[in-house]
Amino acid sequence: MSEQQLISIILAAGQGTRMKSDLAKVLHPLAGRPLIRHVLDCALQAGLQRNIVVVGFQKEQVNEALRGYAVEFAEQNQQNGTGHAVQLALEHVNETEGVVVVLSGDSPFLRPSTLRAFIRQHVSSNCDCTVLTAIVPDPGGYGRIVRDASGRIVAIREEKDCSQEEERISEVNSGMYCFRLPALLSCVGLLSDDNVQRELYLTDVVRIMHSKGMQLGTFTAPDWREILGINTVEQLKEGERILKELSEAP
Repeated sequence: MSEQQLISIILAAGQGTRMKSDLAKVLHPLAGRPLIRHVLDCALQAGLQRNIVVVGFQKEQVNEALRGYAVEFAEQNQQNGTGHAVQLALEHVNETEGVVVVLSGDSPFLRPSTLRAFIRQHVSSNCDCTVLTAIVPDPGGYGRIVRDASGRIVAIREEKDCSQEEERISEVNSGMYCFRLPALLSCVGLLSDDNVQRELYLTDVVRIMHSKGMQLGTFTAPDWREILGINTVEQLKEGERILKELSEAP
């Protein structure tokens, strides 16, 4: 792993309206630290040498919360989707080879050991994209991992687009990915906002890569709670217990 340049893109531009707070979602404290710092600390402990944080809402406060960290900031002033956020972050990347790890700034439970294993599998398998997935007890609200007859991932289907059969799939998308940099660069510019939200979705990169015959893979989190995001005050309160339990888990 050390032979390849490892770059993280941490998505932290959203407001998080479901928190019903004036504070940007990634700045809410969990166990004494803002959510974004849990994610960045995980990336650093997993060996990511370069970290680009995509900021937007309350960008000055997010910058201040990360004072002292060696990070770069990409600004997403218009909330045009996760694909757009990654496009903006890639403007800071001059390299043509390496591994890009996309992380969610509001997902504080991912453990460094899991992130290291995720990256290691991605590199050793020579995949163009590896999706971090989880088998969850209730997949409601998540994009489902759709596989072909041989078990290979072919798409991430958002819940509103799922057939009845696909709704029963319990393997879901975490919103976190490893990409081979050249593969990502060749596909991210092909994203379209031809959808209800008029946004560029990073999940569509998986569909584009599949259509191009690129190599796709998945890595399943050892504990499904590691992929959980914080979207509400109730989830934030529950988060301290989850953090403690995960820290004690093997």
